Amino acid sequence: MSFPADPFLSAIESRVSCYGLRKESPILNTRLEGIIRSIIQHAPSAFNVQSTRAVILLEDDHEALWDVADSCLKEGVSEGAYAYLSRGIVGFKRAYGTVLFFEDEAALEALGSKNASVSHMVAEWSHHSNGMHQVLVWTALQLEGLGCNLQHYNFVPSFGDEVRQRWKIPDTWSLQAQLVFGAPEAGLVRKRERTYLPIEGRLVVFGA
Repeated sequence: MSFPADPFLSAIESRVSCYGLRKESPILNTRLEGIIRSIIQHAPSAFNVQSTRAVILLEDDHEALWDVADSCLKEGVSEGAYAYLSRGIVGFKRAYGTVLFFEDEAALEALGSKNASVSHMVAEWSHHSNGMHQVLVWTALQLEGLGCNLQHYNFVPSFGDEVRQRWKIPDTWSLQAQLVFGAPEAGLVRKRERTYLPIEGRLVVFGA
């Protein structure tokens, strides 16, 4: 028996990190933009604050992003850490593009000011909403035939600053994550065997 939610659940189950990416895309850039535009428009946020922002980088801008990451990494971590992490940057740069996810701190500050009794929760809600945007974009792009992997190179503080300066991003936009995407090697998303903890103890039901 099939149910209306089955295609959605199948998409969630098949979503996977893909690192072998080519500088190609099975969809037009207009389709790519349309998908992300729709998710930015409709994904939920606390009090409908709509604080998530996204920037799509393609071609030279995509490559420049990972040049910036390489430079910031070289200056911001130990030599051994750089030797390990920089190998990943080579692969990211070979991909087709990157979606940058931000949170607009000005919008969040305004939300907190209007709702003083819950202002201490605004930052947490912001992370929840941004994460929902990330997984929705990731899943949608994979359904369109793209492979994706999610990165967080903003762990090097200078990276976010350099990104804002390079692409003239508003100072109030705080960088959260980078979704790298491209055509998967051999035209297929490379599958990795997943292991799962027992669902018992992870899901509790009362009243059934």
